[in-house]
Amino acid sequence: MQTKKILIGLLVICLAIIYLTVGLRPGNKHTIKVNIAPHHTGWVYKTGDTVKFNVSVTKNGELLPNVKIFYEVGPEMMPPVKRDIMTLKKGEAVIDAGTMTTPGFLRCYVSARYKGKNYQSMATAAVGTEDIQPTTTLPDDFVQFWDNAKSELANIPLDAQMTLLSESCTEKINVYHVSFQNIQNTKIYGILCIPKAQGKYPAILKVPGSGVRPYYGDIVNAEKGVITLEIGIHGIPVNMKPEVYEEMEKGILNNYWIHDLDNKDRYYYRRVYLGCLRSVDFIFSLPEFDGENIVISGFSQGGALAIVTAALDNRIKGLVSNSPALCDLTGYLNGRAGGWPPVFNDPTHTTPEKKETSKYYDVVNFARYLKVPGFYSWGFNDDVCPPTSMYAAYNVIQAPRTLYVIKEIEHWYNTEQTAKATEWMFNLFKQ
Repeated sequence: MQTKKILIGLLVICLAIIYLTVGLRPGNKHTIKVNIAPHHTGWVYKTGDTVKFNVSVTKNGELLPNVKIFYEVGPEMMPPVKRDIMTLKKGEAVIDAGTMTTPGFLRCYVSARYKGKNYQSMATAAVGTEDIQPTTTLPDDFVQFWDNAKSELANIPLDAQMTLLSESCTEKINVYHVSFQNIQNTKIYGILCIPKAQGKYPAILKVPGSGVRPYYGDIVNAEKGVITLEIGIHGIPVNMKPEVYEEMEKGILNNYWIHDLDNKDRYYYRRVYLGCLRSVDFIFSLPEFDGENIVISGFSQGGALAIVTAALDNRIKGLVSNSPALCDLTGYLNGRAGGWPPVFNDPTHTTPEKKETSKYYDVVNFARYLKVPGFYSWGFNDDVCPPTSMYAAYNVIQAPRTLYVIKEIEHWYNTEQTAKATEWMFNLFKQ
């Protein structure tokens, strides 16, 4: 009986090996892929150049002849200006997308139909990116508005609370759920990681992308000998069950980014921006902090918050901003893509009051005041935070800046970007 069990076990293992090494090979399945890229090396054109896209359709890596494609071309996030159908007799072709007379990005979507199924892809060409300028304007009282807000925050006691999360601690770090006071009788909550070994450490403030969710802390960087604080922005604990946040996102926090947009003194992000500053206060209160080296880092909404916080708080030594949101929101009112959230792409939001409020919260206007070095990264194919909006902010920065573009990336970031950003931060700590 025992021998029989062993033989059956060996048979199962052998079948599993065959399945993994043969059955899952891509060549054993019909893999259809639409390949598209701007014709010009580097995907970058000058204003007025003719933009072309190379397109091919492959099956198992080989060109697929006589396949029909549908394509459309237009400025990113805007209605297409050209649509057509082509038959790729040899499986490949060049699409003439025309020219752009103003700086920006031209995007091409391609859909191929094969045996009743659609396969899609897109690519985006950059046109005169260094000449992209913002459409938003700077209010005369912008600095005074935020100085008054910071004065209000300074009069509120920090009242920090820390609870050890023993189940999250590691051999090298202690992990805490923390809270501290913010404006409007609210709190900021986050996950704090502190190295256990005695000493003084630099710090990373990690600010969140959009949404409502729990957080778990930046344990990876903390174990390298850095204090890390990952915060939420909604004034609620960040260690509750996921379903709690799901209900809030559907209810009270639904579309929070447009709450009170018609009033600059009550807009949702006023409390958020000041909460980020209060998070810096909290880090400076920690006895383990070295009192000097603090970097703020974030993606999307977090990329915006990184720029805002570094502009408002001269204690920040540097920032990492991946795919920043909230850049040049009024782009849609000027015939081109605006940043996330696309409030002015909705006619119901295009009121004078909302437009005026947006100027006080647009990342472009904070970027004008940056004085510290920053690491910036995004992709040309981003369809949430349009690259035109991000370049509108980037091009007004006068402080030292490093831009790392991975052209084909959409609204996400990969391990390569993370590694580059981490290297940049730790090098800054050494300066």
